[in-house]
Amino acid sequence: MSIADEITRLDELHRRGALTDDEFSRAKARLIGVAAPAADMGAAINSLRRSRSDRWIAGVCGGLAQASGLESWVWRLGFAFFLLFGGAGLIIYILMWIFVPSD
Repeated sequence: MSIADEITRLDELHRRGALTDDEFSRAKARLIGVAAPAADMGAAINSLRRSRSDRWIAGVCGGLAQASGLESWVWRLGFAFFLLFGGAGLIIYILMWIFVPSD
């Protein structure tokens, strides 16, 4: 369901009296706030850089940690998991090593 459909549904509930003015404005602000991070996703991807300080091999996991807010050990564990199950972790890591610029 799109954001416009959700706002229309909220407006109908507001007109029927199921939502107060305050509840309607908070719900609408929450919906609009949810749409904002999706627009910033492109900027986050473009700002991805390999870390020079938090690195074991090439800094890919350190860079992902800086961009996502997760710890770098979580990314390392994820890559190791995918390496053990099919080798996809190694392929993804090497591709990111090649295509993600350094800090």
